[in-house]
Amino acid sequence: MKTDQSKQLFERALQLLPGGVSSPVRAFKAVGGSPLFIRKAKGSKITDADGNTFIDYVGSWGPMILGHAEPHVLKAIRKAMKSGTSFGAPTEIELQLAEEVLQAFPSIEKIRFVSSGTEAVMSAIRVARAFTGKKKILKFDGCYHGHADHLLVKAGSGAATLGTPDSAGVPEEFASQTLVARYNDIASVEALFKSNAIAALIVEPIVGNMGVILPRRDFLKKLREICDREKALLIFDEVITGFRVALGGVQELYGVHADLTTLGKIIGGGLPVGAYGGRKEIMEMIAPLGPVYQAGTLSGNPVAMAAGLETIRLLKKKNPYAELSHRTQLLTKGLTEAAVGLPITIERAGSLFTLFFTKQPITNADAARTADTQKYARFFQGMLSRGIYLPPSQFEASFVSTAHSDKDIKKTLFAAREVFQEIRNF
Repeated sequence: MKTDQSKQLFERALQLLPGGVSSPVRAFKAVGGSPLFIRKAKGSKITDADGNTFIDYVGSWGPMILGHAEPHVLKAIRKAMKSGTSFGAPTEIELQLAEEVLQAFPSIEKIRFVSSGTEAVMSAIRVARAFTGKKKILKFDGCYHGHADHLLVKAGSGAATLGTPDSAGVPEEFASQTLVARYNDIASVEALFKSNAIAALIVEPIVGNMGVILPRRDFLKKLREICDREKALLIFDEVITGFRVALGGVQELYGVHADLTTLGKIIGGGLPVGAYGGRKEIMEMIAPLGPVYQAGTLSGNPVAMAAGLETIRLLKKKNPYAELSHRTQLLTKGLTEAAVGLPITIERAGSLFTLFFTKQPITNADAARTADTQKYARFFQGMLSRGIYLPPSQFEASFVSTAHSDKDIKKTLFAAREVFQEIRNF
């Protein structure tokens, strides 16, 4: 596989961008080597600057559920662009997208569009604090909710502890307002509520940012009960799972409704969009109706709204979720069989999955951290050399789209059998 053009571009990028990238995980630091620069994508495939084509299981980290360059979505984008790309004023198309989201998520009575998932979460927490009159936020170790200062914290050595900054530049005063519990551990949540006045509990209801981790039976239901009892708001971060695991996200699958929901990725159809929404009385705290200020020049951008609207309409029309889940199950079952003799665990939720190089059941961040990252790096590089593009990190989700064919799955499994054998012989 020739990579001369990508290497040259990366050398150039190192002079222009911190680490040569605009987002850290793209740098291949966790898997070795230098990143590939992508020139184009279509369906289930991406092609890099050297002309190498790969079956893509990153899918722009989730939004490309219909595959890359889906013709109807591109047509909607072109149509929107003919009328202009940004107005800084309301448009009918943002109302149409809002109506589709509200129909899919009964817990959302009003919605505010923003430009990223980070912005959505940051704003939702601000509203929660204003609505409850309390300051502290509870999150879970291993759940990522964007890079706002008060959310870049992780757990200490205990099951649940006061947050400590997980990034330079985050004041300890900010981090001290964020409490960290253990995912799937109700006792750790109860302990924190017992000794703190908490404005909101935020959770990835199905974790996607420490690899895929599923909630235990009744975990989400018990979170709902605790928040009701303690008069705290329950925030579901469905930036990854919204419209991915089901049209109505995790809330549809588990029947547990949040007070506030954050969305992104799929609702932008591949363009930068985020949103947060929830109960009417909470959302009406936001300016211009209420005292919580939040604004954005490109919020409700008409081109992004058009891409998201067409994507959701296609999902409603095709209802591909059962087929997506079946296809992904075939892939993960085949990977498990191919890896016989190696310590792996695969966690799957619908069309997203993670292959962990550990035999330990993955129920929380501590379990995920037992994974052998060096083995994953060898697996990643072996698959890449055979034309399979996986997330360049052990702790990210892989995504299957409607564009992935039986041939793609067979090729992926054929490559995996060879790579697993190389790892066994290493």
